Amino acid sequence: MTVTWAVANQKGGVGKTTTTVSLGGLLAARGYETLLVDLDPHGSLTAYFGGDPESATGGVYSLFHRVAQGKPIQASDAVRATRFDHLYVLPASTAQATLDRQLGTREGMGLVLKRSIQGLEDSFDFVLLDCPPMLGVLMVNALAACSTLLIPVQTEYLAIRGLDRMLQTLRMIQRSRRDPLNHVVVPTLFDCRTRASTQALWELRDNYSDCLWKGVITVDTKFREAAMAGMPLPIMIPDAKGTEAYGRLLDSLLGQDLYRHRVAS
Repeated sequence: MTVTWAVANQKGGVGKTTTTVSLGGLLAARGYETLLVDLDPHGSLTAYFGGDPESATGGVYSLFHRVAQGKPIQASDAVRATRFDHLYVLPASTAQATLDRQLGTREGMGLVLKRSIQGLEDSFDFVLLDCPPMLGVLMVNALAACSTLLIPVQTEYLAIRGLDRMLQTLRMIQRSRRDPLNHVVVPTLFDCRTRASTQALWELRDNYSDCLWKGVITVDTKFREAAMAGMPLPIMIPDAKGTEAYGRLLDSLLGQDLYRHRVAS
């Protein structure tokens, strides 16, 4: 059974794409067939692997329009291989920004992604969804499709205020799901040298301990170097401190009984 994780926050700049790429790189390095889905019209994940969201055809946008036209979903046709073993991308196009206006009110648009992933279960062990920073048909699809929601939160004051908005969205989605949605808050961009970052981490621990991952993703300039090279940091520099931090996060996720069962099956 394919395990699907969504990476989302309604605030930008908190490390969503870095989290998606890093966890995907780690899974691929461990031999899991892994698909990264770019749901953000800005296409940062697509560009990370050399794609161009401005000129991309197919991809996520085409899945929604096939459903709107009454055609069968053919997600496998939209998947693109990367130059890394076991790692694939379902790319974004800037046209995704028009989906809410074009299709957002149509019946059945909330489960397009879930049905697409179901059609790929024979091909992938893990699917990671890189979400846009706004509530709309794409984020609704991601939250309907995933088994766990990862919420990266930069350890600074304004980012924590944005976390409350994301959790409100989660509660709204929970009411329409048949099964509860596990969620994990991931502190990112932590800099122990600054008082503001340390205070923000303590606030997360005081107020969100029930869903907070106990570790942190520290600031690491190697993430920027990896992005410039178009390589996931865990593949480019396996012993980087950022790689090790995401490795601990991945081990925590895989260590839960739910994932031990699903990966074993």
